[in-house]
Amino acid sequence: MADILLYSTRMCGFCVRAKMLLEEEDIPFREIDVTFEPEQRAALVERSGGQRTVPQIFVGDVHVGGFRELRNLQRSGQLETLLKEQGVLDRLP
Repeated sequence: MADILLYSTRMCGFCVRAKMLLEEEDIPFREIDVTFEPEQRAALVERSGGQRTVPQIFVGDVHVGGFRELRNLQRSGQLETLLKEQGVLDRLP
């Protein structure tokens, strides 16, 4: 199982962009589509501290936020640092 979790919906442009960014960086992730899954949506809201929008992205136990936050981490080099801190880089191919 990937250490990156991305909650998404089917008609979400920012979800597509977040997945593209992770794929371009060769970072495996697990996606949970909450479009028709009220239980998963409730889990997203609880885990994210009340956020209802998608995507909501988690690196290990750290709530990153949405696409913009992920992109900002990637551009600043802090995404790699976060991946290392969470032990994700050690398990990447």
